[in-house]
Amino acid sequence: MNSKLFLLSSLVLLTIALPSQAADKVAPLKLDPNVAKPPVAPRHSKTVGLHGDKIEDPYFWLREKQNPEVLAHLKAENTYTAAVMSPLQGFEDSLYREMLGRIKQTDVSAPYRQRGYWLYQRTEEGKQYAIFCRKKGSLEAPEEVVLNVNELAQGQKFMAVNSFVYSDDNALLAYSTDVNGHRDYDFHLKDLATKEEIKTPIGKVADLEWAADNKTIFFVTEDEAKRSNRFWRYTLGEAKPTLLYEEKDELFEVEVSRSRDRKILFLGIASSRTTEFRFLPADKPASEWQVLAPRRDEVKYFPEHRDDLFYLRTNDGAKEFRVVTAPVASPGVDHWKELIPGKSGLTIEEFEPFADHAVVVERAEGLVGFRIIDYENRSSARIELPEPAYLAASEFNAEFATGTFRFKYESPVTPPSIFEYDIASRSKKLLKQTEILGGYDPTRYVVERVRATASDGKKVPLDIVRRKDVPVDGKAPCWLYGYGSYGISIDPSFSSNRISLLDRGFFYAIAHIRGGGELGEAWHDDGRMMTKKNTFTDFVACADFLVEKKYTTHERMVIHGGSAGGLLIGATINLRPDVARVAILDAPFVDVLNTMSDATLPLTTGEYIEWGNPNKKAEYDYIKTYSPYDNVAAKNYPTMLLFTSLNDSQVPYWEPAKFAAKLRAMKTDKNPLLFKINLDAGHGGASGRFDRLREVAFEYTFGLAALGLTNDEPHKPSATATPK
Repeated sequence: MNSKLFLLSSLVLLTIALPSQAADKVAPLKLDPNVAKPPVAPRHSKTVGLHGDKIEDPYFWLREKQNPEVLAHLKAENTYTAAVMSPLQGFEDSLYREMLGRIKQTDVSAPYRQRGYWLYQRTEEGKQYAIFCRKKGSLEAPEEVVLNVNELAQGQKFMAVNSFVYSDDNALLAYSTDVNGHRDYDFHLKDLATKEEIKTPIGKVADLEWAADNKTIFFVTEDEAKRSNRFWRYTLGEAKPTLLYEEKDELFEVEVSRSRDRKILFLGIASSRTTEFRFLPADKPASEWQVLAPRRDEVKYFPEHRDDLFYLRTNDGAKEFRVVTAPVASPGVDHWKELIPGKSGLTIEEFEPFADHAVVVERAEGLVGFRIIDYENRSSARIELPEPAYLAASEFNAEFATGTFRFKYESPVTPPSIFEYDIASRSKKLLKQTEILGGYDPTRYVVERVRATASDGKKVPLDIVRRKDVPVDGKAPCWLYGYGSYGISIDPSFSSNRISLLDRGFFYAIAHIRGGGELGEAWHDDGRMMTKKNTFTDFVACADFLVEKKYTTHERMVIHGGSAGGLLIGATINLRPDVARVAILDAPFVDVLNTMSDATLPLTTGEYIEWGNPNKKAEYDYIKTYSPYDNVAAKNYPTMLLFTSLNDSQVPYWEPAKFAAKLRAMKTDKNPLLFKINLDAGHGGASGRFDRLREVAFEYTFGLAALGLTNDEPHKPSATATPK
């Protein structure tokens, strides 16, 4: 689901072949008869199931990560995939260089002010990771390198930095790192004057925050199922940290944060349906934590602070949220006073207080907007955003007393941009736009938002981007992406990688299906638990719409999703295997029934209120009707690629491994089915930007080859050295 940033020359844009010229060349990805047959996973049946339901699972044993036979099988899958794709290696390399050629490898982010420093990140040519820097006082001051992630990554096959928090006096940096992709983050504390690491008894952390005294750190740890359940305090020099709170309810997790004015620390205790917060003055870290408002089932609230008031965004009394205030001295529900009422069709996604104004982040008709509110006269102004489909979000706004508001903006045709909005003049200024090398011209492309009709009559938003000179005549290939879970909104972002598809005549479409949050809380509710199958039928409706309106045909369509979006694709091809020619599933959550029946696995119990609790028979029976692994049947399936990583802690590698094995044993077609596993990464794939780009190039190559489009060479990309 992550957007990727990359580009192409103007000459290329003028000379590329259109899909109508290439339509007759469509041919399936060929299996070389000399390539060894795909690996057949040994069958070691185990009886699984609840409520007396006995299911023979012949591939359950693939969960045994330490079993040498399992690793041998996974390596055999990689060997087979490499052999099938070997004839396309030249095209894949060319595609990689093409996408790499769009990246400005040496670049710097838009600096922002925080407590007397200008903070920014930069990248250097040929290096995989960011470098965190700062300058004291002004942008003309000498640069101080705070953390060079490339140095941290030396000798590691994977490197990710998670928490990254300066102490209030800017002298210390607390951060955490993951070296295998399993999201097990090790705590680090760096003295920024000496550049030395300070040893502490803190080990793994999931979240952290400083107190205002510059020596006390509050942090969160996980249990064996990776549920963030314990909250700790540590003061520098102590022998060990102090446990302050442990959450016993398996539906809830804990996190720590600090108010925008830096005066209050918050301990958040939340499930996906209910929240509770406790608070503490940031300058009194040893005092007692107080409950802001006790948890109430299905009631969510999210606090901020200004002067002597809490500002709470809550769904109490407003399905799509409203904003209330509460005195810090008596913050209970009885003292809540409405500031911004809820409104039908408009979701309040964030409320950000500043010293003299507040920013309300709203979503209507699936699109984000910003409203600036003056505290004194209650006047408001909206920031105008120009395109029919886009991504907009609050950017780094670290200063509380300020007359400006920063936000990021991008669309499928507009590269990522950072704007600064002046509150007084109501004008915005572009601070930085990601430079796309090679003469990218956004006016050559067009974005439209349309609506498909679901099987029950609901209108499902669909964003489509294409080159303007690609006709809508039913002859173009199409790449359809979807997610549809957790109330997450998949806003239409920019991807310079995607230009390689658009300039080969593709339509690229994003389906905003139920289960996501694009149309508010009700949209999420109508695609979870006992209505989850709406997510899949919505996606099918979007695919059929694209064919009906002559954007493409099912034979020229690639469908793609990752994680819960991989569940979407797996369920879709069981439901309607003819919906697309090609299916690509990244880290797919396809063994839903087995995974949700095992409370020892990461993320399981907390997600009972997303997918259902299999310990309840009605919910077990419903999950069984759509769980992709449990619904594989003897029928024809599309050409498929399943991609995963060995150290994935969110969707274990064995889910796609089992799915691939069962499909091979049961499907009746001869279409290629490839399974590729990164043995050194986690849920998001490779961590380095060039390694990740290699994975994208591989997937694009697979999709293009499966549609028979790799013979079309519309241009020769400029020579670019490949980073090592």
